[in-house]
Amino acid sequence: PTSGYTLNEEKSYCEVNDNKDNNITIEYQNGSINFLGMTKKGTKCYLYFDEYVSAKDTILANSKVNSGTPNFSQIATANEGVYKTQDDWGDSYYFRGSVNNNWVKFAGYYWRIIRINGDGSIRLIYNGTSTATTGTNTQISTSAFNNSYNNNMYVGYMYTSGQVHGLGSSSTIKGELDSWYQTNITNKGYGNKVSTEAGFCGDREPSTDRSTSNGSGGAGTTETYYGESIRLISNKTPTLKCGNSSDLYTVNGSNKGNKVLSNPIGLITADEVAMAGGVYGQTNQSYYLYTNQVYWTMSPYYFSIGSSSSWASVSVVNSIGNLGYNCVDNSRGVRPVINIASDVEITGSGTSSDPYVVI
Repeated sequence: PTSGYTLNEEKSYCEVNDNKDNNITIEYQNGSINFLGMTKKGTKCYLYFDEYVSAKDTILANSKVNSGTPNFSQIATANEGVYKTQDDWGDSYYFRGSVNNNWVKFAGYYWRIIRINGDGSIRLIYNGTSTATTGTNTQISTSAFNNSYNNNMYVGYMYTSGQVHGLGSSSTIKGELDSWYQTNITNKGYGNKVSTEAGFCGDREPSTDRSTSNGSGGAGTTETYYGESIRLISNKTPTLKCGNSSDLYTVNGSNKGNKVLSNPIGLITADEVAMAGGVYGQTNQSYYLYTNQVYWTMSPYYFSIGSSSSWASVSVVNSIGNLGYNCVDNSRGVRPVINIASDVEITGSGTSSDPYVVI
């Protein structure tokens, strides 16, 4: 079968002259079968396949899926379930409000599901080694987004001097996340469960107008408002689509984006926070992203020109649960975001006492 099944490794075997050959290893992936160690003519192999339900289907079956679009000018304090919208890959399903069935246990840590991506992968935000929802345990560390702040380029997860969408250097926080991923995901053998297709949007669409996007600014010390600040402050219209492929951070194996990441890890976007129930300037201590800490998003907000100094800012989730922004050299919480591959299997029901477990 090309999809929808897994090889039952306990039942499948090969034999020579009616004797089982334990030196042969059978590998199956995406309809391709490899027999490693087969050396003798007349070898017979018996393959057994188990039908499986995708992680996406399991999660949706356990969730209330709503029609329509919520009012993004209002915070979400109740358990609103799941809504559907479009991302760069197709239909995406995002959790909103005080949901209690989006818990995942993976790589020895607890995570919360942000959304199901359009490619079927599952987007997770780090919650720590326990299911406690507040406190510093919900983040891996504190860090500056960038140690320097006096140029537009420092709003970038990656950046190049003089280029609005440059990708020449890594931000301070990217180095923090890459190091954590190598230690806790790659080196512990969990990397094959993480999607190399889905990406992370650090939207740097610039504007010199605070209410409408005009494509100007974004380089040097020009006062600039960035895409999400216009969408979420003025219009209350979050999106999961990334307007510029140079701002869609992906690894080389992806079919989309800039393909410059060395590790498939990033941060939540301000648009995702808005879809989950956060609003600029409105306290929300009831939705699942509230941690009583200030932590970074990946979304550039503003480059300000002051009388004595100029500074770049990126959006944050504040300690009272509202969206806000901080100068990039401030030390704030780091909550990794990863995407679990679309073909993984999960068990559990998604509650904190019975989280989904990646198998």
